[in-house]
Amino acid sequence: MIRAIDSLALRTAVVAVLGIVVVHVLSLWTYEHAMERERHAAHAVRLADQIVALRRSLAAAPAERREEVAHALSGGAIDAHWGREAMAATGPHADESAQRLAAEVRALAPDLAAADILVGAGPDPHLSLVAVRLPDGSWLNVRLFASVPQTAGGHGSLLSTTLMAAGVLLLSLAIAAWLTRPLRAMARTVAALPPDAARIHLPETGPKEVRELAHAFNGMQARIAGLVERRTQALAAVSHDLRTPMTRLRFRLEDVSDPALRDAIAGDVAEMEQMVEATLSYLRGEASEEPVRPLDLVALVETIVDDARDRGLRADLSAPPRLVVAGRLVSLKRMVGNLVDNALAYGGSAHVSIMDEEADAVLTVRDEGPGIPVDQFAAVLEPFVRLEASRSRATGGVGLGLTIASAVAEAHDGTLSLANATGGGLVATVRLPKIQAETN
Repeated sequence: MIRAIDSLALRTAVVAVLGIVVVHVLSLWTYEHAMERERHAAHAVRLADQIVALRRSLAAAPAERREEVAHALSGGAIDAHWGREAMAATGPHADESAQRLAAEVRALAPDLAAADILVGAGPDPHLSLVAVRLPDGSWLNVRLFASVPQTAGGHGSLLSTTLMAAGVLLLSLAIAAWLTRPLRAMARTVAALPPDAARIHLPETGPKEVRELAHAFNGMQARIAGLVERRTQALAAVSHDLRTPMTRLRFRLEDVSDPALRDAIAGDVAEMEQMVEATLSYLRGEASEEPVRPLDLVALVETIVDDARDRGLRADLSAPPRLVVAGRLVSLKRMVGNLVDNALAYGGSAHVSIMDEEADAVLTVRDEGPGIPVDQFAAVLEPFVRLEASRSRATGGVGLGLTIASAVAEAHDGTLSLANATGGGLVATVRLPKIQAETN
């Protein structure tokens, strides 16, 4: 339910509709309650008027014709009779409406004393007895059948409430849509930006809150752009300052007379160069000026697999003759190289396959190692994370291979996912959008 109204427009509409409906229902209830009292009062006045008119008619008629006149004037809720004795006796069980009726009769006939009007309950709970004394001491006896005045049907109120709620809902949605249109436009603009897009300036228009948000976003972009520029400059300086002394170390190795010591120092320098290069590759990200162009993914992967075979490592490839994707050669080569090197380092082999699946080119690299726990799949894609904590050169690199591969895949509108193979080993799967191969 919460997700169903996870929208500013819908929430505004719901709040408005609930508020209007609650107020409308309370107003209708108050109005109907007041009207009910008015109807009962008007009903009592009407009956009292009929009883007073009956009393006058009987008082004017001869005694022998009074019963006949009473019978002729009876009707509806009133059954009138004439007699020498009162049929009613005032008691504690008199109906409230009957008591109100007695008061109305006294109001219309001021000559009647309180003892001249008797109100009592009949044998039937829906029947009241009213006796009114005539001037000659005889009595008008009225059997009053309980009758509730007709109320207006509830369909009109329900229809009115429904129409009002529907109208408020539509109006609220229209107003909320108008108010949130700048926010939606801003969200679409930001979501459509590719990772390497230049900084854009969002128009600072619309309501005050939207203008403030756009202004804050533009300021944030400027600060991020400044940070990225300073980082790029720092990377260039680090690249130069680190590689220069390592190059001098290589030249000075020639002056080391001990072959074992020279080989050990050369290995340390090579490891330092590998660590610096991996770290710089990650920090550079995909801020490459290399253009995106059609590339034969099969040919690129064949080169990397053949190089591994030339080094005496176990690597094989299963692929179609040709499969073209749009990408940057250096970045894709780094991605595939990292995946193959990772499989060779941790699994002892790299079984690479490329498949053509509809709109995607699917690259998988499987090794024969122990795999990794499922709950560590996300962690190993983070920078500088290695499940083997010793960070020994013999057990792997610096923990950036999969991170860089994932970043390259995402920069090419693709994905990198990990899974443990059924027969053992880790499977890295990359999906990249493909394009049709160019024909000559």
